[in-house]
Amino acid sequence: MRARLLALVLLLLLAGCSSGGTRDDDGRITLRFQSLAWQEESVEATRKLVAEWNATHPGVRVEYVQGSWDSVHDQLLTAFEGGEAPDIIHDASDDLADFAYGGYLADLTDLLPARLKSDIPQRSWQTTTFGDGVYGVPFLQEPRVLIANAKWLKRSGVRIPTPERPWSWAEFRRITGQLSGRGKYGIAWPLKEPVSATLNLSLSTGGQLFHRGADGKVTVRFEAADQVVPRTIRAQATTDRSASPTTLGSGGSDTLPGFFGGRHAMVPLGFSYRQQIVQQAPKGFDWQVLPAPAGSGGLTQGVSPQTLSVAEDCPHKKEAAAFIDFLLRPENMVRLALGDWMLPTGGRALKDPALRTPEHGWATGTALAAHLRPAPAQTVRGYPEWKDKVATPALQEYYSGAIGSRELRERLEEDGNLVLARYQR
Repeated sequence: MRARLLALVLLLLLAGCSSGGTRDDDGRITLRFQSLAWQEESVEATRKLVAEWNATHPGVRVEYVQGSWDSVHDQLLTAFEGGEAPDIIHDASDDLADFAYGGYLADLTDLLPARLKSDIPQRSWQTTTFGDGVYGVPFLQEPRVLIANAKWLKRSGVRIPTPERPWSWAEFRRITGQLSGRGKYGIAWPLKEPVSATLNLSLSTGGQLFHRGADGKVTVRFEAADQVVPRTIRAQATTDRSASPTTLGSGGSDTLPGFFGGRHAMVPLGFSYRQQIVQQAPKGFDWQVLPAPAGSGGLTQGVSPQTLSVAEDCPHKKEAAAFIDFLLRPENMVRLALGDWMLPTGGRALKDPALRTPEHGWATGTALAAHLRPAPAQTVRGYPEWKDKVATPALQEYYSGAIGSRELRERLEEDGNLVLARYQR
């Protein structure tokens, strides 16, 4: 009797520690896939692909679980620590470092097929490589572009930039000044979350901000190349009056009513915002996609691709990796990219004619794909805390004119390095 009781207790304990990847009584494996797709088209595309997998792989069933970008980091951390993480995890590469170094994600180096490894360029794999391991598959990415009122720009007579002949940052500042006046603005910067926009665009001017020493430790240095973009934005908002001061604390979607209403000539947004513009723009509104300004680094900008990872606690990692491979076949990657209005990382998918049409600026986006590089903070441990507690408030105050360049530098470097040091002992 005692032996039977002990066996029952052990069984219950094992069940309580399960984090998915279960095997049914008939031997079928069930894997939980947490997706962060949120736009109607992307949710539909992802759900259809899951259904297609289940229809053709009776031995491995994938259960679709809906997650949210708003809370994914804290939700995953709680799930990891509680032993209840999903088996297959949709996230972004700049959120993976702490999870990878913390031992929560599986190393996919020996689990992924050669086809997938070769189709995605090495610069994209760098976003999910931590130490000697690969902890996610980067599959969707979006450059930051300028969405412009085409009629406004045409009437003004300014030179229209192309990926082959982009504006410089100095020319961009001058042109936004020419487009402004009488209560209208050349640009509306939505900087509620200013860090990624500032850091990623600063790669075009040679900015780096995070510097890794020979000992592997990272320090923050806010140097001249890092200052070109933030100084341009601040000058537009506080000196030139060519950037709307009311949008500095806004999100991207908040700028669209003013854009449609003729208050702002241009809005810098992620490539995927084009879907909202197509859905919400007034009938006859003429808009176009322009490349972001270029600096000494050309059109280079940082991106943090969307990723697919496997939980370290998943007992069926081989099957989970097989599902990822299925989801990211070239034709499926195109479906996911079209659903999210983003660019695929895969070289074969990028060649698809559907992603190279001039309509809605697809061709401009694909022309920028070769210039996308890992975001500066990709492998920096402690980045989420540095961003939330140090960089976001400091940049918000700087852009509003509340603090100057010297104080911004001191806060990013001195306060920032204190935060990062706690993660690098």
